[in-house]
Amino acid sequence: MATFMDWGILSARKSSAWSARAAVVALAGAVTFSHAQQSGWRPERPVEIVVPSAAGAATDGTARLIQRILQNTRIVDVPVVVVNKPGGGQTLAMNYLDQRAGDGHYLLNSTMSLMTNHIQGRSKVNYTDYTPLAILFSEYMTLVVRPDSPLKTGRDIEERLKKDPNSVSIAVGIAVGGTNHLTVALVTKAMGIDVKKLKTVVFQANAHALTAIMGGHVDLSSMSLATAWNATQQGKLRIIAITSDRRLGGALADIPTWKEQGFDVVFTNTRFILGPKGMSPAQTAYWDAAFERLVENEEWKNEVRKNDWVLDYLGSRQSSQRLAGIYKQLKGALVDAGLAKE
Repeated sequence: MATFMDWGILSARKSSAWSARAAVVALAGAVTFSHAQQSGWRPERPVEIVVPSAAGAATDGTARLIQRILQNTRIVDVPVVVVNKPGGGQTLAMNYLDQRAGDGHYLLNSTMSLMTNHIQGRSKVNYTDYTPLAILFSEYMTLVVRPDSPLKTGRDIEERLKKDPNSVSIAVGIAVGGTNHLTVALVTKAMGIDVKKLKTVVFQANAHALTAIMGGHVDLSSMSLATAWNATQQGKLRIIAITSDRRLGGALADIPTWKEQGFDVVFTNTRFILGPKGMSPAQTAYWDAAFERLVENEEWKNEVRKNDWVLDYLGSRQSSQRLAGIYKQLKGALVDAGLAKE
């Protein structure tokens, strides 16, 4: 798994070397992109980025950032528009994409709920029914408590739960089977606890779960690193552990991992781009070149730094393998939680 990039200030000499390397990368990307444009396909009409959520949601914000960079930097020289298709756990968005098989003018800004819905039998389609184009970034997850909580480490949580799985109330945002709940499932499985016996409190929004833990209404909560770290800096929460494979750099270096506390848990909430089924090699080559340039853009890198995301871009060839690994991990967690459809 790619590690989190340390964006600390470089010395003047290192900065000069980095600039030179960046120039080479940019030139290579431009050459690759130019080659892709000459390979027989390029957009001839507006490109649509389909978002399976309403305007203002996190996936919508990411899509609009992608739209802005693709257009402002002329990576794509036709109009790029964001089309919101919320509802049905991505079903409406997927139906929209299904009607455009083989058309490289359509992109889906997707999330892991596409996989969890398939595993739980809520949807008949999976990522394998479409064309994987890119993994853009991931974000690590955390479990948090109030600063004055008696739960100091993962071992403290394990001890309490083994005595009585109902002795700790755990807040998760949005839904059972979602990313926050799966984080809890993976951690408690590593502790030898049956996730089905836990006292889980589900909130309709992540913000509600955040309010509940800060207000002392629950003992523990699962949330993304960015949200947890922001509240921690304000002195409102304390992070028990992070789901990374090693400690992160910079200001985040003091946050322990689950692995170093004796629990083998590595997990990321991964965001990826899919195209309609049946896209041609020339179409995927075009988007490979476009996304390679996107992730090298400074505005994109700034967004990665600001949100504590993991910059682990993969192109179309590598994305399928990574998504298969993610699907396997998600299925295992959902089986343990009794939520997978047999």
